[in-house]
Amino acid sequence: MAEVLFYHLTQTPLERTLPELLEKSLQRGWRVLVKGRDASRLEFLDNALWTYRADSFLPHGTARDSAKDQPIYLTVGDDEPNEADILMLVDGAEYPFENMATFDRVCVLFDGNDADALAAAREGWKSTTAAKLPAKYWAQDDGRWVQKAENTPD
Repeated sequence: MAEVLFYHLTQTPLERTLPELLEKSLQRGWRVLVKGRDASRLEFLDNALWTYRADSFLPHGTARDSAKDQPIYLTVGDDEPNEADILMLVDGAEYPFENMATFDRVCVLFDGNDADALAAAREGWKSTTAAKLPAKYWAQDDGRWVQKAENTPD
């Protein structure tokens, strides 16, 4: 059963937060699937992953690349081509609960300064807890991540 982690971004944008989470995932030996809703936005994130820090390299690919070779794969599709351990949903992307069991962890990253994204995340939290999935809600507080809520189903 996948653990669902909600990341409420208020102080740093997605293009700065996502690389940090991806680095931690790779350090743990996890393969990651990043799913977005908009191809042009995903192209922007793809470029950001190449340039976010001068001293770092995040191996990743998109539909232009061989997915199976990519430890991080960015997509707008419903495919799971890189046999990922972790699913990261960005920019309001959705994923069916019944398919989440194929992942160890599902991360929902949302912009807390966007009223629509915040409302969607709240509904996502309600749906996740109603589906009896383990979940944690993290929010940025003075540059640190602070766990604000947890759902531990029986």
